[in-house]
Amino acid sequence: MSDKTEISAVIPVTDRYDDIRELYEDYKQGLSELGRSFEFIFVLDGEYPELLEQLKELQQQGDRLKIVKLSKSFGEATALSAGFDHAVGDIILTLPAYYQVEPSEIPRLITELEHCDMVISYRWPRAGSRFEMIRRKLFHKILKSFTGASYNDLGCGVRAFKRQIAQEVTIYGDQHRFLPVLASRVGFKVHEVQVSQSSRDQFHGHYRVREYLHRLLDIFTIFFLVRFTKKPLRFFGMVGTITLSIGAAFLAYLLFDRLFMGVPLAERPALLLSSLLVVLGVQILALGLIGELIIFTHARDMKEYTVEEIVG
Repeated sequence: MSDKTEISAVIPVTDRYDDIRELYEDYKQGLSELGRSFEFIFVLDGEYPELLEQLKELQQQGDRLKIVKLSKSFGEATALSAGFDHAVGDIILTLPAYYQVEPSEIPRLITELEHCDMVISYRWPRAGSRFEMIRRKLFHKILKSFTGASYNDLGCGVRAFKRQIAQEVTIYGDQHRFLPVLASRVGFKVHEVQVSQSSRDQFHGHYRVREYLHRLLDIFTIFFLVRFTKKPLRFFGMVGTITLSIGAAFLAYLLFDRLFMGVPLAERPALLLSSLLVVLGVQILALGLIGELIIFTHARDMKEYTVEEIVG
């Protein structure tokens, strides 16, 4: 096994986690089958004193294991970013702090990287209730309709990708789920591989209504980032033009009523509504223009492509 670390396995520890010692040993066994050097980076997203002590004990065994403890809970995306910053391997492997796939499937993801830049797991066959199946399918269908990206299991955190993706694709908030979409947007090749779901991958809780609303808003955010990051006027211009056109049409109708039908305007709420729509439409268009000016000013520092190969 090489002295140089080839694979960095980043494990963000948030609210949900299984037995860390057992999980670490299983992940370690799965990676050992590759015959390549690797390191583990556990990122504690907040205060987990018992886990910290357990990880320190594992660290004393002499394995390549780093512990990154954040000062407070920032969310899984931030925890992953912190892990990427401390990773030294050319291949980065993200693993959840609980069982999602069988650890023996991990080598398949690393091997598949020979044909692409990023490999994501698709747990199949998938256990769970009919409601969960419908919820997952609906989520991915909405995502596809908004962004054009077709995936089956973005909720799985077992992913392998080349270091360049971590360096060029920025995630924040809850965007860690959409890392494959953002990577594909700038030209990286993303493959989805079917893997066996772990028999321990069981979620016994329930999601609150606001969680579903958050996911919907996340999809809308990704839609805007994928389609309009460097073309804000196309989005705001479309919305502004529609709003302005509706307001102008109402005003034209009211003026026609006043001039040719003799209908008074003083006590008609529609006059105020149509005027507000016209003003709102102009403001939305102005937002798009301001966005274009900002993009133009910083366009030189923005990179929206990936070079696969240079010949000659």
